Amino acid sequence: MTDVASFTSPLTITTGGTVWFTGLPSAGKSTLSRAVADRLPTGRIELLDGDEVRQTLSAGLGFSRADREANIDRIGFVADLLARNGVLVFAAVISPFRDAREQVRRRHQASGTPFVEVHVATPVEECAERDVKGLYAKQREGEIKGLTGVDDVYEPPPTPELRLDTRDNTVDDSADAVVALLCEKGMLR
Repeated sequence: MTDVASFTSPLTITTGGTVWFTGLPSAGKSTLSRAVADRLPTGRIELLDGDEVRQTLSAGLGFSRADREANIDRIGFVADLLARNGVLVFAAVISPFRDAREQVRRRHQASGTPFVEVHVATPVEECAERDVKGLYAKQREGEIKGLTGVDDVYEPPPTPELRLDTRDNTVDDSADAVVALLCEKGMLR
């Protein structure tokens, strides 16, 4: 893997592409995607945060399997569209279903656009301890049902380009690992 510290000049985005961060709620997807973006020059970068997208592009969708798949498909469409036009897209989305994530990958392959899947593999116990949005507490109290990874399915990717357990890495170390991977893939230099 390329050592990020070996770069003496600022990083340059060489091509558009999508980095798809998947993982449980409170795993650190949004935090990590922002940390990676912060290491790059401003300009051709977009962050598609799952929570923000649900309020706009996917407003009106619920949390049934069909609605979750539609949400992933919409985000995947926008990510591919931006990436085909030279933008480096960071999509931080729970995206619990393997087949829906694979459909996003196939869409990118069909357009010849780079796609990298990063599994933020934080265990559910750690996510529940962080509980950034209070979802795990609400689920324990019976206020919500269908929490991904607790009482609803999360299908971890079997072969992501990068798997990070954020318990064992700082945000900086994890972001450095993503940047190094993007350099290896030729998306950055």
